[in-house]
Amino acid sequence: MDLFASAAQQQRAQALREEIARHDHAYYVLDEPTIPDAEYDRLFHELQALEDGHPELCTPDSPTRRVGGKPLAQFPPIRHRVPMLSIRTETDTGASGAQTFDARIRRELGLEEGDAEVEYVAELKFDGLAISLRYEHGVLAQAATRGDGETGEDVSSNVRTMRAVPLRLRGDAPAVLEVRGEVYMRRDDFEALNRRQADAGEKTFVNPRNAAAGSIRQLDPSIAARRPLSFFAYGLGETEGWAVPATHAGVLDAIAAFGLPVCEHRARVHGADGLAAFHARIAELRDTLPFDIDGVVYKVNSLELQRQLGFVTREPRWAVAHKYPAQEAVTLLRDIEVQVGRTGALTPVARLEPVFVGGVTVTNATLHNQDEIDRKDVRIGDWVVVRRAGDVIPEVVAPVVERRQGELARFDLLARFPACPVCGSHVVRGEDEVVARCTGGLFCPAQRKQALLHFAGRRAMDIEGLGDKLVEQLVDAAIVKTPVDIYRLGILALANLERMGEKSAQNLLAAIDKSRSTTLARFIFALGIRNVGEATARDLARYFGTLDSVMDADADALQQVPDVGPIVARSIVAFFGEPHNREVIEQLRAAGVHWPEGEPLRPAAGGLAGQTFVLTGTLPTLTRDEAKALIEARGGKVAGSVSKKTTWLVAGAEAGSKLVKAQALGVDILDEDGLRDLLHKTDTTA
Repeated sequence: MDLFASAAQQQRAQALREEIARHDHAYYVLDEPTIPDAEYDRLFHELQALEDGHPELCTPDSPTRRVGGKPLAQFPPIRHRVPMLSIRTETDTGASGAQTFDARIRRELGLEEGDAEVEYVAELKFDGLAISLRYEHGVLAQAATRGDGETGEDVSSNVRTMRAVPLRLRGDAPAVLEVRGEVYMRRDDFEALNRRQADAGEKTFVNPRNAAAGSIRQLDPSIAARRPLSFFAYGLGETEGWAVPATHAGVLDAIAAFGLPVCEHRARVHGADGLAAFHARIAELRDTLPFDIDGVVYKVNSLELQRQLGFVTREPRWAVAHKYPAQEAVTLLRDIEVQVGRTGALTPVARLEPVFVGGVTVTNATLHNQDEIDRKDVRIGDWVVVRRAGDVIPEVVAPVVERRQGELARFDLLARFPACPVCGSHVVRGEDEVVARCTGGLFCPAQRKQALLHFAGRRAMDIEGLGDKLVEQLVDAAIVKTPVDIYRLGILALANLERMGEKSAQNLLAAIDKSRSTTLARFIFALGIRNVGEATARDLARYFGTLDSVMDADADALQQVPDVGPIVARSIVAFFGEPHNREVIEQLRAAGVHWPEGEPLRPAAGGLAGQTFVLTGTLPTLTRDEAKALIEARGGKVAGSVSKKTTWLVAGAEAGSKLVKAQALGVDILDEDGLRDLLHKTDTTA
């Protein structure tokens, strides 16, 4: 083993550092990925291997430094050579806020009414953590928090893990360049982080700002390295050996040219009208931005005018933050109720002490579902953070645990609402579902319009002419409450509806009358049973032969039907277990809805009775439907997925994950010849 790296190895390491830096800049700054992740990883691991074999090749700007170092005992204090001062906030969220700032600037500069308008740069006010990055001869030397403006904390180890922050500047960098900016977390990254935290049983974060700040202040850099942090630069601190541009806009352009991310949403504007227009334009964009902002920032563009204006106490006269209405506020959670949706889903709703947030007074907010309530640990009686962004429904983000008084009871939706608050039918929640649902699909008023539209659909009862607008009118006028009422409609009730004359009414009544004669499969599908589509409805009709047999079947009997698993079986049992639904079905029969009933296939007959098959891959001569028909003709069941109940896996070419799972479970595996032998033996012994 060579003690020192060869010239070729040194050149390769330098080339890898430069190439990886280019890819990082393209991905994290320009948002234009240039290579696949696998290729990036290959380059990174090659550099890592070179540096592991020859530590002298590792430089301060090497991308391998981003993985995080040893945990720190504490953050050393850093005194800012140029203070990191905060800027004044204009809380007037209207256009007059911009006018007030411009009037103050003109007054301080001694401008008269007829003088030219002042040129400004308008930017976004990011909701993150202020950071100062110090580059020496182009290499990141230090990163510090704002702190009290005079002294911050050295968070260099954590900031080096951020791929959005270049370890070496591009181009001809000055001897010293301090860049001020904001560490933040994108909303999608924040949500993904919270999901990972919850899955690992760890603390989740209230909002992206807290997540970003908490990540930067981790004493273990390896934790920061796993957090999806981003950065935007917006100003300067100390500089040496650099001709600073004459304008703030020029500074931002120069910072971007050095390879640092600068937000694209910035503009040079003139006068109060220009500022107000920018404020209004960003307000419209605010909810579509991938990150949080709480306002915009106005700065006098000319650096000479900035020096002339100076500071008042610890705030620059030449800049202001023009806020938007707060999107988050804290209030008391008084109760949790539920709303029943068109599909029967029960959505928990927080009843709040009224609070002004997002420009309106909010009294209700969504809690999404039981899993979200559990994940956030929200309890009745908590003080909670409420968020309202634009026209989005307000939501409860998190409890303020520090203000929780005593041991508040956890909320259990099914215990609190075992019956639908609208119709009194049972409420159920499937094992693999996050949503609890009312089972009174044919009867529940909350589901009425959806149930009627589905019932009348072309693939269900096929009632031509009974569409969205007509169903809406019939329900809103209380003419139709359940599907039975469709068959009780008369010419007068229909003809008097808006845009429904006598001719149209007659055509609809003819279509309704025609629909009385249907098939069992169509009728089962029309009932709108959760998880029962057309194919399953056909299988149920064919297997049981009569509707009464389907209605009386238990979960075990239902699972003998091809492709009916435990989830579908439970949905069917729950639906027919609701007296309201059975009553509507009997009334439909009494109204003349009928179908031919056939001979049931059950109980399963044949030598394969009680055996479950799964088909995967491509068989040499049989199609999957042909193989399925051969198995079912001998009493076997064909399922869609492998489980402990699977008796045989029939595998053809290009068998995938089903084969792997079957092998892991010890399921017997057949090829097509093996299947034919089994079928032949079954026929021989029958």
